[in-house]
Amino acid sequence: MGLIYEKRNNIAYLTFNRPEARNAMDPETILQLIDAWKDYAEDKEMRCAILTGTGDKVFCSGADLGKLIPLFTGAKPAETDAEKACQSDPMIVNKAILREYPLYKPVIAAINGHAIAGGMEALYATDIRIAAEGVKFGLQEVKWAIFPAGGSSIRLPRQLPYARAMEILLTGELMEAEEALRLGFINKIVPREKVMEEAERYAGIICKNGPLAVEAIKKSVIENRGKPLSEGLQRELELALPVFMSKDAQEGPKAFKEKREPKFEGK
Repeated sequence: MGLIYEKRNNIAYLTFNRPEARNAMDPETILQLIDAWKDYAEDKEMRCAILTGTGDKVFCSGADLGKLIPLFTGAKPAETDAEKACQSDPMIVNKAILREYPLYKPVIAAINGHAIAGGMEALYATDIRIAAEGVKFGLQEVKWAIFPAGGSSIRLPRQLPYARAMEILLTGELMEAEEALRLGFINKIVPREKVMEEAERYAGIICKNGPLAVEAIKKSVIENRGKPLSEGLQRELELALPVFMSKDAQEGPKAFKEKREPKFEGK
């Protein structure tokens, strides 16, 4: 199974599970990711997701150069149903890494190992990123005459300073975790054995917050990034008002006044 999808304690876990292939994404993994994201988005009991990889060396090394890329270039005929689905829709990969699939629920990345190529691109749509010591990030597509089309030329310069983003894009060289932290690409570096623990700590905090507020905040950030200030502020108000009118917004202040934990229902 290329992806392990589990749900417990209001948290959805998506784990790249091809350690023999450096957790690279093959056609089956792509379809499994799309299904998992869809299920997470629609399941009202799930309030946070954690994206990680099997093992302690690689988070995800991107697209499987032997199984996926040849389908897109026409070098390999499609045989399985998954291969046929990918070959018939080359943009399907973008849904798997949330390039073209709007997801307003929070996603935490537990980066247990190196995040390379599509593995790094899968991080762009995550909201909080915890990395293990020694992890490296990079887009090496250019070394193989491939365009990093998972959103890298658009999203990376928005998440890193321009010159540093261009260095990564044009050279294909790797970035150390310490540099990623300094530039704000990741939130924290922890010992490898503590990565999931720290990710779950963040997820636990988020799960206790009002789910309507959490989703509306993320949606506002995504929709309004790059908009003129006045337009962004107007849209923010449109997203905020339904939250203020919700039952959860009544429960929050009431629980605070009564000095107890609030019980949010997402209503």
